[in-house]
Amino acid sequence: MSDCNSLASCMNKEWYAVYTVVRHEKTVNSSLAEKYIETFLPLREEVNSWKDRRKRVQLPLFPGYLFVNLLLQDRLSVLNTRGVVRILGINGNPVPVPVEQIDAIKRVLESKLKYDPYPYFIQGREVVITNGPLQGMRGRILERRGSYRLILSIDIIQRSVVVEVDIKIVELA
Repeated sequence: MSDCNSLASCMNKEWYAVYTVVRHEKTVNSSLAEKYIETFLPLREEVNSWKDRRKRVQLPLFPGYLFVNLLLQDRLSVLNTRGVVRILGINGNPVPVPVEQIDAIKRVLESKLKYDPYPYFIQGREVVITNGPLQGMRGRILERRGSYRLILSIDIIQRSVVVEVDIKIVELA
């Protein structure tokens, strides 16, 4: 029995997200390139400071992940690469990443606009406030407003209070 959902999925190259061992993204990227597998490892530049020096470093935009463009039938060469944990999917079946999403990330990287990684928040998920006067409080995401703000519903004495909090001080609980 074939692992391909359709003949088209076996015959056309598609992008897949690969989960790697932590901090091995660049090594995996190089190893896959040596196997002539097309990869995409989005990087961001950060300045690390120590007491005696500062250094610009290239870090993965999505730590622990990179993308490969391949035929589904060729996935074993990816899975047999040192540092690869798995190809993301559902019930063991790799799920392609829409090419529009890959292209969008590439366009952002090619532009000279400022960009930063951003937590993937979903309505209803529990979060904790990490800074400020409400530090340590937990709540559920009600909705997101704007690019850097969200509204939390925090349960206090079996009632809810809606408060607007800067997204930079919120993380998943």
